[in-house]
Amino acid sequence: MSAVSAPAGIVRLDPRSLRIKRFSALTTMVLPLLGTVAAGYLLVTGQFTVTDLVLFGVFYCVHLGGVTIGLHRYLAHKAFRTSPWFQDVLMAAGSMAAQGPLLFWVATHRRHHKYADREGDPHSPNLHGTGLKARLRGLWYAHMPWMLSDESSKWSVYAPDVLRERRLVLHHRLYPTWVTAGLVLPAAIGLAVGHTALSAFSGLVFGGLARIFVANQAAWCVGSLCHAFGSRPFDNGDKSTNNWWVAVLTFGEGLQNNHHAFPGSYRHATRWWEPDLSGWVLTALGRLHIVWNLHEPSAARIAQKRQEPHRVSP
Repeated sequence: MSAVSAPAGIVRLDPRSLRIKRFSALTTMVLPLLGTVAAGYLLVTGQFTVTDLVLFGVFYCVHLGGVTIGLHRYLAHKAFRTSPWFQDVLMAAGSMAAQGPLLFWVATHRRHHKYADREGDPHSPNLHGTGLKARLRGLWYAHMPWMLSDESSKWSVYAPDVLRERRLVLHHRLYPTWVTAGLVLPAAIGLAVGHTALSAFSGLVFGGLARIFVANQAAWCVGSLCHAFGSRPFDNGDKSTNNWWVAVLTFGEGLQNNHHAFPGSYRHATRWWEPDLSGWVLTALGRLHIVWNLHEPSAARIAQKRQEPHRVSP
């Protein structure tokens, strides 16, 4: 990536790199939206099948599992360990989400934690003023337009461990291949089941494009809504919140305040009744010895953190 360096591990992109970044971001925003419109048309006109709905559900789970378990808790936070083959599964599934290549994803996320809701946070909704219009502008920016900014997080600063692993760098380079696979697979399954061009198209639309749109809209709510609306049981010095609606849709990612309190934990839930599907899945995978060294804070540490006096965030 050609870029002009800026301080604090942030680079200001040169015109060519910025064009590439914005083209990639707009493609992953607009094409899934068009696919969702097509899915809506097929639903309204009754030109869909149970297979289409199953494809949407299955690939939605693969999509969010790959992001929440693979890219986030495993790669960005090292919350557990696993075998090379399962790492490959997680990286492929996470890449199919079309949220950006591994190095981009990890570097951006780690920078977000370093500067949460302060200058340097790549997608905070709380840096645009205090009035209603400013708050709405901040929420919108944190949801999607931040991906069009002329800044990027330096991989050598925020993801040096990923850069050192050839296997992970290969997955980073295979990002376009995995995104394409996430579109071709549901189309191929639709064709195999329905044996028509329409069944292939509806498989592509429901299991591919609409799935990307819906799952990513839910995921992007973590960076926008979950730093504005919800409960704050822990004082993290930022505006992160627990938002149950988002947590349910994102397999636990909406428990953002919990996560910012204990970023290295494989579970985002700190109470048994908090919705954290990815944490439950990891617990089960741990019992099957597919993952191990699952990190989590002790009950005493959670209780201590919960009792710390809350400061007023600036």
